[in-house]
Amino acid sequence: MPPVSVQDFTSADGPAFKALNLAWIESLFSVEPSDLAQLDDPQTNIIDKGGRVLIAHIDGEPVGTVGLIAGATPGSLELVKMSARSDLRGQGIGKALLAAAIAAAKEMNAKQIWLESNSKLVEALGIYRAHGFQELACGEYHQTPYSRCDVQMVLTL
Repeated sequence: MPPVSVQDFTSADGPAFKALNLAWIESLFSVEPSDLAQLDDPQTNIIDKGGRVLIAHIDGEPVGTVGLIAGATPGSLELVKMSARSDLRGQGIGKALLAAAIAAAKEMNAKQIWLESNSKLVEALGIYRAHGFQELACGEYHQTPYSRCDVQMVLTL
């Protein structure tokens, strides 16, 4: 397997960002309005608001995504839209994306990263735990806009 490289989002990555995320969301859940806002226009709804979007590539082809959204409190970022192409899961894409997102958060002087997830996403939760995220009761940290959220986690940097 060729190595995974992770780079900042460019406008050319827009279709892949949306398709990769719709694939996992639609297979397990319902797409919600907050999903569509981010997926349809990550530049306006994530990057221009002080966040960042990273795209994983293998041989130049987009195979995974992750975003960081500026949180409501200074020094806080939310990890969003982490995805990997389903036929390549287990190849280290999620680990590479999460490591790159944590490095990006440190570059952005974040003090913590929090995320919302679902207990069905066992592999993702394992990657988060392996990188030091601590689980909270959903709603303990932040009131979620997602009906699918039953897990919240936080990582102190």
